[in-house]
Amino acid sequence: MSDMTNTENTHVEEVTLSLADCSPELRKLVEFEQVPAELHDMLINVYKVSEPSTREAWDQLPASAQNVLDNFEQFHALVSLSQSYSGVDFLGEMQETEKPADMSDDEFAEYKAVMLDKVLHSCVKDMCKQLKKARRNPPMKREFLAIFA
Repeated sequence: MSDMTNTENTHVEEVTLSLADCSPELRKLVEFEQVPAELHDMLINVYKVSEPSTREAWDQLPASAQNVLDNFEQFHALVSLSQSYSGVDFLGEMQETEKPADMSDDEFAEYKAVMLDKVLHSCVKDMCKQLKKARRNPPMKREFLAIFA
């Protein structure tokens, strides 16, 4: 009987994505908002990982709110940018926050992860509220549409 132990090194290839790998809507938003190049990597990663939860939020919006935008991709781009800026702000604040003495490193890491998740989730909720408001506010609706014109 032969030795079944696999001694090969498993190499995980790191995939680097660029804006070219993302939707035209995200590229248009980046251009419109003049997003700094330093934020592009984070934005692209947020964009890629947030699609399922963003899609769920989109699907739960009333059609009248969805109709403020042309499609889901515009919503996804807006949410991703909001999450990226909020995430950067949150992480910056957390760097200045000292770990409470009664918390272990693992507990503090878990606390930060939970808080970041809440921050990112609130970005989705906020964008949904803005779309619901914009459906009855023509100037606000025009602002949304101008981004992707």
